[in-house]
Amino acid sequence: MTFKGMLFDRDGTIVHDVPYNGDPALVDPVPRAKELLDELRARGIKVGVLSNQSGIGRGMITHEQMEAVNRRVDELLGPFDGWYVCPHAPEEDCECRKPKPKLVLDAARQWRVRPSEIAVIGDKTSDVDVAKNAGAVGVLVGRGVSLNDAIGSLLRE
Repeated sequence: MTFKGMLFDRDGTIVHDVPYNGDPALVDPVPRAKELLDELRARGIKVGVLSNQSGIGRGMITHEQMEAVNRRVDELLGPFDGWYVCPHAPEEDCECRKPKPKLVLDAARQWRVRPSEIAVIGDKTSDVDVAKNAGAVGVLVGRGVSLNDAIGSLLRE
């Protein structure tokens, strides 16, 4: 399969996880993230970030702090073709929180591709579940599978 877009979970996937991070100085990319994302861009594949940021809904960080962190991620790893973020707490039962498919479908619409042409890469089962729920392909990183391994397997499909 040829993918036209890839959505990456932010924390624990393209940057090291700092729970409820509101400090751009703490953004630390995972090994090879920039190189791998640039390789996808060079192949003409759209790259975006798909992230639940419940710290906003829980009052632990502000929307402005999250945006500052996202700007730092963009400075280090971008440019991204889209940011798809759910700022709600889990108990709000919104339509945009992973594993609900809304944000993946939003990316597909914005990028003018079918959901089946998008891969979602993340470190939690909700990342794989959101892909499945949207009709995309999901890949789980961690537990012995690096970002490099995940992207490599998708490019070989």
